Amino acid sequence: MTVSAIERRIATARGFVLDLDGTLVLGDKSNRGLRPLPDAVELIDRLRARGTPFVLFTNGTTRTGDEYVEILRAAGLRLPDNCVLTPSTVAADYFVRHGIRRVLTVGVEGVWRPLAARGVDVVRTPSLSPVDAVFVGWCPEFTTADIECACAAVLRGAKLFAGSLARHFASAEGRVPGTTRTICAMIRKQTHSRATLLGKPAHEAIRFACAHLAVDPTDLVVVGDDPAVEILMARRVQACSVAVTTGTWRGENADLLPASRRPDLIVRGVGDLLRFLKD
Repeated sequence: MTVSAIERRIATARGFVLDLDGTLVLGDKSNRGLRPLPDAVELIDRLRARGTPFVLFTNGTTRTGDEYVEILRAAGLRLPDNCVLTPSTVAADYFVRHGIRRVLTVGVEGVWRPLAARGVDVVRTPSLSPVDAVFVGWCPEFTTADIECACAAVLRGAKLFAGSLARHFASAEGRVPGTTRTICAMIRKQTHSRATLLGKPAHEAIRFACAHLAVDPTDLVVVGDDPAVEILMARRVQACSVAVTTGTWRGENADLLPASRRPDLIVRGVGDLLRFLKD
């Protein structure tokens, strides 16, 4: 795709999916103290002024979507209601659509509360109650009992789902390992099972985002800091992919990336998009 074609796609996009950590904001290693990155506030204001729909899609499950909105508003981002998606948002929709009624969750309140809000019968570890599925999210203080209960459920036939399998997320203190990936690796090793991903870059994630925005994926711009996550997700559905170098990836070895992870456009930060988005 030529540079001019990419610019036209951004300028005429009918919707945007924006990553959070490393793209719009940075926080500490516990995903607290979120602060906007340069021009993040201006980008949100520009999209709202143009009437261009957007969602902020994080792979974090430390909070519910509504809690993220409140915290980000306090940090200066002028956000509408219901504009933050998390893997738990996607999971709740997936479980309801597929008749998965009882789910064992491994994680903090931001992991399980969106499921409960949609009527899913949530069981929290440690528990040996019979369940249909196990859903793993952010759980920095997981215990042996959490792992044992999740393994027991999977060995009894429950399906294993993950909110994120990303290796890292960006923070103001550098890359932070993703605990969800670590927990799932232990469960998979003990049970010889596979984890179905419901966060980015899974097809379910981008399907949900498109449905939320009522936008066809080819009319979408996906912006993120990880070629293995946001860019891969965008490429899978032929959305326009934009990589920023303010997070986990600094733009190194871009020419060596496989085609499936090569962004249509690399920018220093989200402020570089403003020139394409005229009022």
